[in-house]
Parts: sequence; structure tokens; C-alpha cells
Amino acid sequence: MVRRPRLAITLGDPCGIGPELLLRSLGTLEAWAEVVVLGARAGVDLLLEVPGRSVDWRWIDPPFPPPAGFEGTVAGLETRPRGEGREPGGRALWLDPTPGIAAADLTLGEGSPASGTATVEAIRAGAQVVLSGAADALVTLPMAKAAAHLAGHDIPGHTEFLQELAGSPLTRMAFVSPSLSVVLHTVHQSLRSVVENLDAEAVAETLAFTADRFIELTGKRDLRVALCALNPHAGENGAFGDEEAQLREAIALAEAAFMAFGDREGGPFQDVPSPFRGADARDRETLPALEMPAPGLEVTLPGPGLHPPRRQVPAFFGPLPSDSLFHRAAKGEFDVVVALYHDQGLIPVKVLEPERAVNLTLGLPFIRTSPDHGTAFDKAGRWISSPTNFQEAAALAVRLAGRAHGQPWQAELDRSGA
Repeated sequence: MVRRPRLAITLGDPCGIGPELLLRSLGTLEAWAEVVVLGARAGVDLLLEVPGRSVDWRWIDPPFPPPAGFEGTVAGLETRPRGEGREPGGRALWLDPTPGIAAADLTLGEGSPASGTATVEAIRAGAQVVLSGAADALVTLPMAKAAAHLAGHDIPGHTEFLQELAGSPLTRMAFVSPSLSVVLHTVHQSLRSVVENLDAEAVAETLAFTADRFIELTGKRDLRVALCALNPHAGENGAFGDEEAQLREAIALAEAAFMAFGDREGGPFQDVPSPFRGADARDRETLPALEMPAPGLEVTLPGPGLHPPRRQVPAFFGPLPSDSLFHRAAKGEFDVVVALYHDQGLIPVKVLEPERAVNLTLGLPFIRTSPDHGTAFDKAGRWISSPTNFQEAAALAVRLAGRAHGQPWQAELDRSGA
């Protein structure tokens, strides 16, 4: 039986661009799914007196019942576009876990202890909603880590906090787009610490886990995984550093992990949660493969199970010089690239796909996506930030949730006027 998907969206920092992106996008999102927003209503109220907005809105009765056990205020939000040729209006169920935070406690464009508290509690509530099964996927609007720290929450980012809330033993941050997919080995740490703590076994774990999850996501049995070198020219045979010796060892260890696993059904990370397992996954056998209008990540494997029996072993390449590797990957030579540190992977992603790259967390028991940008405090309230990347994140979440739940859910941006 086909049903409507339900998408949970956390507002991010209420003083950033998250509220206006949501307001501008709600009609598009509601065409794909029922929408549940978690965040401070004060973030929307902050925008009431700001001139130049393209959307009108009002608070209404909840369009459907809230999840059982939610503690906070419950309302409905309805948006209507201003002018002709605008995106359609929409409705959402709004859950505010911090009703004590009012607009007077916040300053548009500035992170604060109050905005940090609102952000973190919205993420916590959003995780609970999707873990309980009350939503099919989670999309997170940007948080300001400094504001979260001001509020007393020592968390480095969404990925690590969601891992803690879900109790997952292993997660990795992936960025997927039509032309390039990248997984980060390390995320929010200094470049010095990346070099000092480089470890062959840890890199091998990232390589093998990346291959395991991208086989699951794409259905591609002969996946091609490329590893970035750390030094220029991949060390030039030791002339520019010897860290590549550890990376070559990591490649060998990752290959061995799959060789040792052999032809048994499953994968080498069966103990790490995945949204693509369970009773719903069996229904995928009856679904046609899903396709995107443009090349990119999509789940195309019909049939049950994490991996097909007697699958091919993925191929690992590297370490390869990163100054040419990303160009080769964008041309289709590799399916996914493992970068050793944050900027090594994120600079090419943001240059090649500034609007279509989506942050996807690997290793959670539910689908979680996010736009590939920050809170943009300097643009908050100016109504100039494009909602496209946020909408891409929501569309991917709906499609992947459809495959996870055995439902033929579709979501794609209309690019006819692009």
C-alpha cells in the first residue's frame, strides 16, 4: 500500500538563514511529503518585521497529530507566496521543544546561547521523532557550532551529535552530487592533528565502510573507491613525505576486509545500523529501479538484503594526488572519493556542485541529509539565499526513504526553467 512520506526538518540556528529557506521551500516540500518542522517558533517570528520578504505566513491549527510523547508546543504553519511566478505555498506541523525562547531573546544574524539551545534541542527532538518511526527521514538546516558551545553543548557538529543520540558505533560524513561523491575520513579537527594521528587501520576502516555503504546505496557491486594522497604528488616516492606508505597499507587492509568476508550475504559492517535493513526492505523486490534525470547517487538495486550474494569485491585505488583525482572522479573514473580531511574533500565538492551537493550521514539507523552550507548569519533576513541546496537535500531524503521503506516515493526539483 502506497502512503505519503513524512519528512522531519530541524530548523537549525533560528538566527541564521534556516527559517527563510524553510518558508520559501515549504510548498515544494509538501508536494513530496508531509512536513514536520522542529525548532523555535521565534526563528520565524524574527522575520515578521523584516522588509522584502517573498513569502507570507501564519500560524494555524496542526494539520495532523503530533508524535506521541512530544513535550513542547504544537502548531501548524501555512505559507503563501507573494507575487506571480513564485513557488507554491504549503503547510507543516510545527513542534517547538523550546517554547520558553521568544523572539525578544534572539538577534537576527547573531548566534547566542539562546539560539544555540534552540538549535540543539531541535536536533535532539528531531532524532527522537525519526528514531520512533514518526518520520521517515531527517533533514537538518545549518547549526552554528559556536552558538551551541555558548549554550554549554560541547558538540563538534550534527554528525557526531546524531551518532551519539542514535547510539551508532560508526558514522562518516558523505557528500553526494550528480558529478562527485566524497566521504571524509576526518571532519572537524586541525590539519596538524590529521597528520599527527594518521593511522593505516583507521583509514582502512573508512575505506571499507565507504565501500560497504555505497554498495548499499547504489547497488553497484564493482564499486570504485579512490583514496586521496596527503602530500603533493602522492609524496613523490618519499621526496615530499612518507605518509603515503601508511595509506598504501590502508588500501591493502581495506581490500583484505572484503576478501576475508568472501561470498557470504551481508557486509563487513553488519553491526553498524542502516536504514536499508529490516522488514520494509523486503518490499523493495517489487519496486522498479529509481533513476535521476541527471547522473548521481540513487538507489537502483531492487531486491532484499544489504548486498547480493556472491557480489564482486569493490576496487580501491590510491593514494592518488588530490590535485588531479577529483577531476578524474568527476569525469566518471571513480564512484566515490575518500578525502583525508575536511577541506581536501569539501573544496572540490563546493566548486563543482555549489547547489546540488548534499550532506548524507553514513552509519545512522535512519536517513539524514543536510544542505552543504552554513548558517550565513551575514545574509539572514535579507531573503537573498538560494533554497535550492536545501530542497536538493529534502528531495534526496524522500527518495532514499522510499527505498528504505519499500515505497515508490519520488522527489525531484523542476529544472525546466534553469
